[in-house]
Amino acid sequence: MVLEDIRIVKTKQALQQAFFDIIQFKTIDTMSITDLCEVAHINRGTFYRHYKTKDDLVNEIIDLISNEIVQAYFKPYEQNPELKPATIDSNSIAIFQHIYDYRSFYTIIFGPNGSIHNHRIFYDKMRELMMDALYIENKNSQINHVLFASYQTYAIIGMIIEWVRSDFEYSVAYMNEQFALNLQIQHN
Repeated sequence: MVLEDIRIVKTKQALQQAFFDIIQFKTIDTMSITDLCEVAHINRGTFYRHYKTKDDLVNEIIDLISNEIVQAYFKPYEQNPELKPATIDSNSIAIFQHIYDYRSFYTIIFGPNGSIHNHRIFYDKMRELMMDALYIENKNSQINHVLFASYQTYAIIGMIIEWVRSDFEYSVAYMNEQFALNLQIQHN
């Protein structure tokens, strides 16, 4: 039983890595299951044992990445629960390192060849996670939490899109500084 679980985990990791390797030179739409299987060194039957379609794998990866970006967003607050956005130190911000580490993924999702379907799936997942996290953080009863989470999510996505458009021209440190400045303006 444990061996089977390890094999499942290793197979899924191999397919996820294959996805990230392939999106260096193909779009999600042009990537095939055969491509994924060849790069992951598995057969198609193994792929179909874990996923019904390529979209199932893509959705699982989007879930994984959106969970990680929300964790990166809240990392400074986990380190200091009393931290206020207006006083955040740009060196404690982790979100742009995460984005840079997965820049090929973000380029596919938010770049000129990105699918609006995948963009929407990423937005919906990220907004859902932000709603949960921001609800705990902000208990102001006058604020519509859905609208607030949407606002925060699109603010972050806007910065991601501009960074992708610039082909990651700015450093992670610069993006962190700009994000901290935006938070200071927003919360003063």
